[in-house]
Amino acid sequence: MCSEHVYMILLRIIGTKEGKSPIFKAHIRTRKGAVKLRSIDYAERRGYVRGVIKDIMHDPGRGAPVAKVQFLNAYRYKRDTELMVATEGMYTGQFIYCGKKATLTIGNVLPLRGVPEGTIVCNVEAKVGDRGAFARGSGCFAVVISHDEDKGTTRLRLPSGGKKTVKSDVRAQIGVVAGGGRTDKPLLKAGRAYHKYAVKRNCWPKIRGVAKNPVEHPFGGGNHQHIGRPSTVSKAAPSGRKVGLIGARRTGRLRGVKKLGQDRD
Repeated sequence: MCSEHVYMILLRIIGTKEGKSPIFKAHIRTRKGAVKLRSIDYAERRGYVRGVIKDIMHDPGRGAPVAKVQFLNAYRYKRDTELMVATEGMYTGQFIYCGKKATLTIGNVLPLRGVPEGTIVCNVEAKVGDRGAFARGSGCFAVVISHDEDKGTTRLRLPSGGKKTVKSDVRAQIGVVAGGGRTDKPLLKAGRAYHKYAVKRNCWPKIRGVAKNPVEHPFGGGNHQHIGRPSTVSKAAPSGRKVGLIGARRTGRLRGVKKLGQDRD
């Protein structure tokens, strides 16, 4: 293989050689821990378990507060501490109940089968036993729309407005996640945005591709800030080239009335 051919191969690869990088990893040093429901057990399936809220804490990088809940271990002489999503109205010293026979009270954890239609829930499981997947952000909640007894499923309206069908055996907390209205107050200055994202991950500030040099971004360079190539790119493009509108089905302005998820059905 001649040297010129080798040089051309290298020249083509240099712009797209960037792969996955550790610089966007989550900053977890100060985090309190994973926020989940209890691991499902016999007591929750058949009856209920009582826990007490020991503390309501701020978790760095999370908009919603978390509750430290202590349960008695059913099999050994010890206490189990769980971190759960704090719902509006929770307080330290409050008893919360988890299980099939728990009452419909703020903070309690029940299977959706036992929750009436129209109830506001949060921290809903996607699959039985996954310990919480939907409606976990500050101020978020899902609404139970309907139950299908024959299929054993429940229809939910998610915070996005979309609707989802899940098994009726999945668990959910009753109430709205605390910390709502957080985004109503503007950040106002760059320093606040800096500290907000410093505890999350390296994702701020975002520099536009056209403002960079050609060695740093496929859209960089040129005498005026312009993309200079199609902004759409294949899903199969290599990591460094995969910028812009990835695998776009359509481009351009969205014209006409926008349909929300709740209006589609």
